[in-house]
Amino acid sequence: MSMVDWELAVSLGGRVAGIGPEVTADEAQTAVTELRAAADRSTGLVREFTGLAAAERTAPVLVVDRQGWVRANTEAFAVMLGPVIERLEEKKGAPSGLTRAVGARVTGGEVGLLLGFLASKVLGQFDPFHEPAGRLLLVAPNIVHVERELHADPSDFRLWVALHEETHRVQFTAVPWMREHLFSEIRALADTMDPGGLLEDGLHRITEAVRGGGGSVLDVLSSPEQKAILDRVTGVMSLLEGHADVVMDGVGPQVIPSVSSIRAGFDRRRKGVGVLDRVLRKALGLDVKMAQYRDGAKFVRAVVDRAGMADFNAVWERPENLPSKSEIADPDAWVARVL
Repeated sequence: MSMVDWELAVSLGGRVAGIGPEVTADEAQTAVTELRAAADRSTGLVREFTGLAAAERTAPVLVVDRQGWVRANTEAFAVMLGPVIERLEEKKGAPSGLTRAVGARVTGGEVGLLLGFLASKVLGQFDPFHEPAGRLLLVAPNIVHVERELHADPSDFRLWVALHEETHRVQFTAVPWMREHLFSEIRALADTMDPGGLLEDGLHRITEAVRGGGGSVLDVLSSPEQKAILDRVTGVMSLLEGHADVVMDGVGPQVIPSVSSIRAGFDRRRKGVGVLDRVLRKALGLDVKMAQYRDGAKFVRAVVDRAGMADFNAVWERPENLPSKSEIADPDAWVARVL
């Protein structure tokens, strides 16, 4: 028996996520068809803008509903948490059947609640841990919900979202070592932690944050070694997200007539989240992550403005060329070290 009841996580997460906006059968089919076409079109647009060559359809595109996103991310969680669970089993030994079953359901329930909350927010995602080369997920009901909320042109908005997410697919398929590099950092982090304490402290911090206090789950990881790993991962994720934002904003005006109003409306919407949403984002560390992504875009723009896209692409040549967290905030330092 697994230490996490993944099927419970899928079931509970799907119920928490809800269905999304009402659409007719024709509207649903049109959205799916347009999103698939937008993803296919984006591959060439991203290649032309970035110079990164990724074989087309290397990683599949899945247009999913919220429940499909929850299931896909439950599978991703199982892969990512594998090293942590293995370490917990090595440290504590095999628990009794009843203890293991109860613990699995408790942890599965917590994962389900988390994914259920996120499933109503996410527009798209590249899952790099799905074998053999990852997969691109586009969450149709959420995209339809946001485009209606923004009064955006549906075709324009769908291509805008696809450009961002397709950039991630290109990053991982054109840079084949990236997937294993990230997973090796996760394994290294697992080797430094007390997984039982991490789960307990992390859930406690979420509970406290919802009650009005507490900090981020990321605060649980506090040893110097853990902070060093997190700084490296922060640098990588800031790079990946910032690069996708730069591509989206660079390509968008060429192919999306209403891109300026979409971007303005989307940024206003992001600032207008509700109280509970802000609390949960703080507890999960998502508010910090958003700031890091903005810094990532500034880093990419600064290096490209100074050295050009071709020289910037040295960042993808080997892991040693990835920017550190401090270099994300100081692009000149990265240029001096790598170029």
